[in-house]
Amino acid sequence: MNYFQKFNTNISEIELPEKFTFPFYYQPHLLAKIATNELQDYLKNQTDFIHNFGLSNKKDQLPIGKMFGVLVVKNKQNEIGYLAAFSGKLADKSLPNKFVPPVFNMRTEGSFYIKGEKEIDQINKRLLDLKKDKNYVILKKTFLKLSKEIEADLILERKKLNLKKKDRKARKTIGQTTLNETDFNMLTKKIVQESFNDQFYLKELQDYYEDKIAKKRMELVIFEDEIASLKKQRKEKSNYLQQTLFSKYAFLNQQKEKVNLLDIFNDPAIKPPAGSGECSAPKLLQHAFLNNYTPICMAEFWWGISPNSAIRKHKNYYPACQGRCKPILKHMLKGIKMDANLLLENLAEKQELEIIYEDDVLLVVNKPTEFLSVPGKDITDSVYTRIKEKYPKATGPLIVHRLDMSTSGILLLTKTKETNKVLQNQFIKRTVKKRYVALLDGNLTKKSGKIQLPIRVDLDDRPKQLVDFEHGKNAETDWKIIKRENGKTRVHFYPITGRTHQLRVHAAHKNGLNTPILGDDLYGKKENRLHLHAEFIEFRHPSTNKIMSFTVAADF
Repeated sequence: MNYFQKFNTNISEIELPEKFTFPFYYQPHLLAKIATNELQDYLKNQTDFIHNFGLSNKKDQLPIGKMFGVLVVKNKQNEIGYLAAFSGKLADKSLPNKFVPPVFNMRTEGSFYIKGEKEIDQINKRLLDLKKDKNYVILKKTFLKLSKEIEADLILERKKLNLKKKDRKARKTIGQTTLNETDFNMLTKKIVQESFNDQFYLKELQDYYEDKIAKKRMELVIFEDEIASLKKQRKEKSNYLQQTLFSKYAFLNQQKEKVNLLDIFNDPAIKPPAGSGECSAPKLLQHAFLNNYTPICMAEFWWGISPNSAIRKHKNYYPACQGRCKPILKHMLKGIKMDANLLLENLAEKQELEIIYEDDVLLVVNKPTEFLSVPGKDITDSVYTRIKEKYPKATGPLIVHRLDMSTSGILLLTKTKETNKVLQNQFIKRTVKKRYVALLDGNLTKKSGKIQLPIRVDLDDRPKQLVDFEHGKNAETDWKIIKRENGKTRVHFYPITGRTHQLRVHAAHKNGLNTPILGDDLYGKKENRLHLHAEFIEFRHPSTNKIMSFTVAADF
């Protein structure tokens, strides 16, 4: 099957890029944009497959958006065209001819995976039948009821024996002062015998109950042993199926070197993340290398409704994910000259760090955009390192709170350990007042409100955050519109909590404002800068105990 697609648009005057797209942070080349537009036109009108992207009022299927990708390539005849792919599977599990095939098609009729799935389904059916078996259900209830009755009776008997023990102790104490030696010795013997009798009684009672419950347990264990055995079989089959599947996913690079998932994720303690190799980027590159196409540039975009947790906007471009794709693409793109990794570029190098207030114990600075608060893994230049260099005798952590690298505005620092501790406590108790100004990429209908969406890091795509009501940390933001301007909305944010990317996520998420901050390259569209600025802070001075406040207007 030939998946090479010629452009419908005239591209003869467009200059080819000198290097391939850096897939984890990019602005799409014009050729990738044209290919994307052509693919999106197809998606609007296609009848080749059935999938509810949530873009219409259809209710026949659960609406699920999906990532698509295009790879512009040159074939052996030096013709420029493109390949298309989607991540994961379509709802109808079809493989339309428009899209390159998966790296490994686990659902080929009669494949080991289909066979393994059927075996696991049979085990699951047997497990369900066992758990619903009337005899098992009755036995389990009877056993639990008997266990509770026995436990309650033994507790009661132990209480009675403790009372008897206290009574013996009291009788012996009184006897020491009221009885003669002979009578006291007789009393002591009697008390020892009573104690022995009580212990014997308790032991006999426990043995009786143990024997009684053991008979019920024997009846129950016949079922539970089979259940445990089936669970073990299921786990073993599932692990074997997964490991075999990982070995089948073998990825090529330009040198025709083939490496499977087990080799790529070569730590035996870490399984490849679910869905590894099913994203559009590996599919596209695999097909290109199989057919000796030369990769020119690529782009991936989201089509459809946003997921409930991660933030994806219809038609927006997105980089390849870090967790699943980065290790795979590191192998697949070996030897290919790529655009520079702009994430490693220190954009703050030539920027000055403005100090807007200073005294003996603290500093207030105006952090520029794209300037780290603390040193990063690859970039060491930061507010912390600059202040540490300027004030080498300062004690303590210096940094009291942080701003995202892309966020500009007021940052509070301390010169002493004691001051830092006091201000940290004010942040913890939420007595520090903060206000941010942001320009949102769209119009809001409401004038103000509160956003409550718990947040956690996206483990498969750091440093992005996602909304998670089960494992996320509580995050609250109050907001208010300042004004609407040219299809954009200027707002004030009042963060009640201080989670990573909180304002960016709360603005962009579909259950937040559903309108990303202008220039948000993680949750919206890249512009000249992220239009988010920490413009106001109010706190109590740790030394003078006076309320202090500072305001720095945004430059956007």
